Amino acid sequence: MAAFMSFLGANPYILLFLVVGLSIWVGSWQIKGYGLGSVAASIIVGCAVAVLGSYYGTRFQLDDFTKLLFYYLFMYGVGLRVGPSFINGLKGDGLKFAFLAVLCSFLGLFIVVAGVKLLNLPIGTAGGILAGAMTMSAALGSADQAITSGVVPLPGGTTHDQVSAMIALSYGITYIWGTVGIILITKYLPQWWGVDAKAAATQYEAEHGVPNVDDAGLSGYQPFGFRAYRLDSDKVAGKTIAEFRKSYPEYQIENVERGKQLLGADADLKLQRGDILALGGNLNALTDHMGIIGPEVPDARVLNIPLDQAEIVVMNKDAIGKALKEYRSSPIAGQVQLTRIERGGVPIPIGLETKLERFDVLFFTGLKSAVDAAGKLVGKVARHNTATDLLTLSFGMILGLLIGLIEVPAFGSAVGLGNAGGLLVSGILVSSVVSRLRFFGNTPNAARNILEDMGLIVFVCIVGINAGADLLTQLTGTIAVKIFIVGFLTCSIPPFVVWAIGYHVFKMNPALLMGGVAGARSHSGPAREAAKLLGSNVPWIGFPVGYAVSGVLLTVFGYFAMLLAH
Repeated sequence: MAAFMSFLGANPYILLFLVVGLSIWVGSWQIKGYGLGSVAASIIVGCAVAVLGSYYGTRFQLDDFTKLLFYYLFMYGVGLRVGPSFINGLKGDGLKFAFLAVLCSFLGLFIVVAGVKLLNLPIGTAGGILAGAMTMSAALGSADQAITSGVVPLPGGTTHDQVSAMIALSYGITYIWGTVGIILITKYLPQWWGVDAKAAATQYEAEHGVPNVDDAGLSGYQPFGFRAYRLDSDKVAGKTIAEFRKSYPEYQIENVERGKQLLGADADLKLQRGDILALGGNLNALTDHMGIIGPEVPDARVLNIPLDQAEIVVMNKDAIGKALKEYRSSPIAGQVQLTRIERGGVPIPIGLETKLERFDVLFFTGLKSAVDAAGKLVGKVARHNTATDLLTLSFGMILGLLIGLIEVPAFGSAVGLGNAGGLLVSGILVSSVVSRLRFFGNTPNAARNILEDMGLIVFVCIVGINAGADLLTQLTGTIAVKIFIVGFLTCSIPPFVVWAIGYHVFKMNPALLMGGVAGARSHSGPAREAAKLLGSNVPWIGFPVGYAVSGVLLTVFGYFAMLLAH
């Protein structure tokens, strides 16, 4: 074992990715549906490997450049994800959810700072408690930045590694209740208030047309389709395609076969008996008027029509605030299938009363002509593209680092966002612009997820590895209990305050508010559990705005927790 540890010490990148792999594996373990997750596992595995190495005489130390590089990529990825929803949260009904998220974040910061000062906890605990109790792992990096930037001076005889170890220790102690606690609290808040959240969800579904869709996996139901019919109806024969469309706007003729010749679907083409028509529409429409054309036929040639997929960004003024049901009489009705709506990178349920907001992304599948028409109706079409615009990525990173250089006098010293905060702001700005223009800066979800997932996990693994050797010298039972108490209060108090204000002051629907509480804590787990408990997608509607706002604030507050507490 000693030889193996010595080998890992001589090959730091093998060590790093061994810890990364083990962390992802350990993070996937679950007990009754609950697990640590890869980020929390990264701290535990990294520290455990470092302690084991120290026991066998090898002290592991990975360089700060690698650690910071991955963290900076992560912060920029977070900005890209939350940007559009963060901007949308600053207006309209989103203001209520944004306010709740701001309140929750500031309450968490206040409790952490007050608790650390009151209990005289060591330097580093404030950032770790905030990150763990509020389940915002990104705050680990901003807390570390407060030390590396020199804004928070180290006490005499204290090293940077010791402070990093205390940040990691505090995070590990508070994270488990931070995760499980917010799920349990959100789940039982309506019951403690004597509210029937399931009935409230049903009422909201009825009023807003939100379907109750379970996670059913693959389904044979396809709401949109094509069929081929042989024309033998005197009512249709002799009409042009344009005239047919006027009589039956729910259908779209996309191809006509006459004899063995494909004629296409020009609006002025006059239909004749014996023609084979390729008819597109939603399933309900295709079965509403059986026989208006003639018998259905299995003609592969006429049905060989390519479908189109596109993302359409809501930009047109006429579309903003418009409910989906208002498009039922539009020219695209029955010609496209709306498969998904994302608001700030988070999918939201699709209902007849769902109102579009600026920078919502609508995912359409259907006839190319109809998809293009949908783009003209609501905004700008962006064809699916798997390539990443690395030029925009480089520009955004440079912009963020420049923003991080800006400092203002505060708290007796010069204070700024730092590189991490600057990159977060840059990501928000770039994603907001890109979501509007869409002709540059393409960063597919998979690429953005790499920036976030790999960036954060590698950063946390390095923190754990570098901190592990110092943990045993700092950990005492008294300190651990004090850290847990502050973390318990930080996790538990804000959700009750957010719920009380949302329910009594803002008069929010309880099912919607459950998602709002989850978003304010920037944790998707409570929203998922609430949706399962209620058998409804309604909690997810209240989730995205608060999730974006609290994600930004809590990330930056790791820095300010260190600054204010020490």
